[in-house]
Amino acid sequence: QVQLVESGGGLVQPGGSLRLSCAASGFTFSSYAMSWYRQAPGKERELVARITSIAGRTNYADSVKGRFTISRDNAKNTVYLQMNSLKPEDTAVYYCNGLNRAGSTDYWGQGTQVSVSS
Repeated sequence: QVQLVESGGGLVQPGGSLRLSCAASGFTFSSYAMSWYRQAPGKERELVARITSIAGRTNYADSVKGRFTISRDNAKNTVYLQMNSLKPEDTAVYYCNGLNRAGSTDYWGQGTQVSVSS
């Protein structure tokens, strides 16, 4: 059974930091590109950051470049999102996604809420 379980969300003040984790099971994690998406109320889901399966190349949405860092630990089947200098506009539900190399199979987690407010 495939599972992606996110954790680490919560309420933080502007300028603060959070680290999200996504623990994967039930598929060959190291063969999948892993991504974080987010969806704010009334908005479409958007890609935040992605890390490739083998080379570990990363790419980021312009809105988070320089503030967020995606990483993965294939030994632990876990992907992380370190979020620094958080802004109120980062408030959203954050979802973990795994996509195989063919682009034919993807998996989603249930999401974790991140709220940035004073």
